[in-house]
Amino acid sequence: MGIAADIVLIVVAAFFGGLFAHRLGQPLLVGYILAGVLVGPHTAGPTVVAIHDIELLAEIGVALLLFALGLEVSFRDLAKVRQIALIGGPLQIIVTALLGYGIARGALGWETKHAIWFGAMISLSSTMVVLKTLMAQGVSGTLASRVMIGMLIVQDLAVAPMLIALPKLDDIENALPELAWAGVEAAIFLTAMIFVGTRLIPWMLERIARWRARELFLISVVALGVGVGYGTYLFGLSFAFGAFVAGMAMSESELSHQALADIGPLRDLFGLLFFASAGMLFDPMFLFEHPREVGLTVLLVLLGKALIFGLIARAFGYGNRAPFVIGLGMAQIGEFAFVLARTGVSTGSIPEDVYALSLTATLATMIATPQLVRLAEPLYRLWRRIVPQAQPLRTFHLPEEDLKEHVVVAGYGRTGRAAVGVLRRVGV
Repeated sequence: MGIAADIVLIVVAAFFGGLFAHRLGQPLLVGYILAGVLVGPHTAGPTVVAIHDIELLAEIGVALLLFALGLEVSFRDLAKVRQIALIGGPLQIIVTALLGYGIARGALGWETKHAIWFGAMISLSSTMVVLKTLMAQGVSGTLASRVMIGMLIVQDLAVAPMLIALPKLDDIENALPELAWAGVEAAIFLTAMIFVGTRLIPWMLERIARWRARELFLISVVALGVGVGYGTYLFGLSFAFGAFVAGMAMSESELSHQALADIGPLRDLFGLLFFASAGMLFDPMFLFEHPREVGLTVLLVLLGKALIFGLIARAFGYGNRAPFVIGLGMAQIGEFAFVLARTGVSTGSIPEDVYALSLTATLATMIATPQLVRLAEPLYRLWRRIVPQAQPLRTFHLPEEDLKEHVVVAGYGRTGRAAVGVLRRVGV
């Protein structure tokens, strides 16, 4: 059955892994990653054969998750956090890369070139893990989440220059024209999506919705998301980033809530494949053979990144619990570390042991993230006791002037859409 058998194996393993995690009170993504470890090539028992094909499907999962997030986040929302995203984002990448360089040189004893690669890898956080964690804990609409999304976008934009520059560290001058052209392509794409996509995509959705064919509407939504994502890939940017921008453009439409409700099941299924495919990369034997190196690396990365993100958030004026949520939520190493690590090995820039340690540390920090975010509130309360002059907690998810004469519709499936239609007809 080929890839079909692999998908069945992953889904069944993920069901039991998710059930196990749920019974222990852990996030489902932990169960999905562990399921991937069990069906991966490094453990005994039933094994997935077409790993590369599963990884390609997992990319669609990342794109759909970011597309769904884009439907909930408008360009106006991100404009409110543009200062910390555009200034704090690059600053964070540089400082975190220096942290990774220091860990690799000082704690692990790696040579300079390998340390630079490791610094680049840990400078990126996991968009997939951050978003899943925020959604699971019900804080995806908060100020802290918007800051994190803004900084994650900047990180995604930094991946392409890293992929160009890192393999050419010995001849960086020849890589500069390629880097400049990548920047021009990114600027052209973003400009086109802001000025064209925000007008064209909502118009297309409204025309398709008038046909009253729900399946066709769903197909058009998915096609727009992955189609724009593929367009960004052709421009040298990440596939998932393009899907996110498409979602933001679509959020300008009144049909964005229906689109979000319709793609939810697809997003969750393909997202499962992402976490399982990440687990398949993990080699338990490497952890057993190098427990000190792995443990020390994970500890230093989590502590260092949490501190860096938290301090940057505080420096840009974000108070109360926001620095704690941002610091702990962004402390993991991101999925693009897998891409950088594979590129490093394939180009002969890093050896296998650097590759293995980087992947192991990445997965360990991903698994730890949901638990770390849960610590944000207790740590904030402790901080307020230690530092009494800390600002009192005051959080609004909506402007106060909007909280009157409104109707809240919980759920936007068939019944929710019918209710909204009735309310609009009677002028509510």
